[in-house]
Amino acid sequence: MGNPARGFAVEIIRPGLSLGGGDSGLGAIGRIDRATVAPGHVIGMHPHRDDEILTYVRAGRMLHRDTVGNVQEITATRLMMMGAGHTFQHEERMLDPDPVEALQIFLRPRAADLDPQVRFHEFGQAVSHGVWRLIAAPEGASLQVRAQAWVSDAHIPVGSALPLPPPPAPEAVRLLYVFGGAVEVGGIALRAGEAAYLKGDGGGVEARSDADLVLLATDPGAPVFRGGMFSGNALAR
Repeated sequence: MGNPARGFAVEIIRPGLSLGGGDSGLGAIGRIDRATVAPGHVIGMHPHRDDEILTYVRAGRMLHRDTVGNVQEITATRLMMMGAGHTFQHEERMLDPDPVEALQIFLRPRAADLDPQVRFHEFGQAVSHGVWRLIAAPEGASLQVRAQAWVSDAHIPVGSALPLPPPPAPEAVRLLYVFGGAVEVGGIALRAGEAAYLKGDGGGVEARSDADLVLLATDPGAPVFRGGMFSGNALAR
């Protein structure tokens, strides 16, 4: 958890900790940070190595600057995938008079020491109403990730249900994160900030209030590098 007095607060989810298998992550899903950052705050230039990082902003704007020459705004409609690779640093400057609310999803690359690669995409709308929107994937998505990992999102209104999409790979495992609102899935009630593992192919999510959802999937049998600076296995350090 960050220090709100210093301009930011972070809640960290390590999705493998509850599974007891000796890995703090789950396949290519290394770690999920939920951040609230004060207006005007600057997160100074800092390194990443061997992390694939999706910056998923839900409110506010930030200015991203990095050591491969990018100076770009990130917003709730314009998202970013950073492939840190072997050498990479960046900083983030909050631009709006209100706090920035965002997830940073640390995914594990398929191999170490890849070349740094940063991608941006303007989605045109902040949320996908009643439909799963594929944000990042190894292929076929607006933002490419160099791992067998898939990230989708959806907004569903209170009282409605949304079927889960088909698994992206035969052996895929999935993690549902509730960014906002309250839902029920597989008989489990979830509120904002909570997550649940999903088993099987079918089922759906029922909204107990208006809800913003992020669905992550990974193929646990695919090659993955577990030594990333932030995405790596924290239990092995």
